[in-house]
Formats: sequence, structure tokens, C-alpha cells
Amino acid sequence: MNILLLIGGIGIQEILVVALIVLLLFGGKKIPELMKGIGKGVRSFKEGMNETEKPADNDKPAEKHDENKPE
Repeated sequence: MNILLLIGGIGIQEILVVALIVLLLFGGKKIPELMKGIGKGVRSFKEGMNETEKPADNDKPAEKHDENKPE
């Protein structure tokens, strides 16, 4: 956990101050909604990344035509 806190020189006190400011700005009721929206955005981003890694098999195969079947 020390590595996380040393990145950018951010300590526990700074994190608490930022959390307090966010709480004051958004209020206790809006924060869960905000986190839910962020979670949906991250999930959508991950799904989009997974779709780009898959081969393009989304095309439907050509329909087989039966010579004996009238159109």
C-alpha cells in the first residue's frame, strides 16, 4: 500500500481532504450514483476492448440455395 501512496507524493491526509471535498460537493446521496455510472463506463470500455480483440466472425454465412426449392 505504501507504493500506492508514494505515487505522485499523495499521502493519507491528501486523500482524506479530497474525499471530504467530494463529499461536500456532491453530497452523500449522489456519490453512489456517481460510482455506479463510473462502474458502467469501465464495464462498457472493457467489453469494447474485448470485442476489438475477437476476430470479425459477426458476418452471417451465406445462405445455401437449394436448386429444387422454388424461390
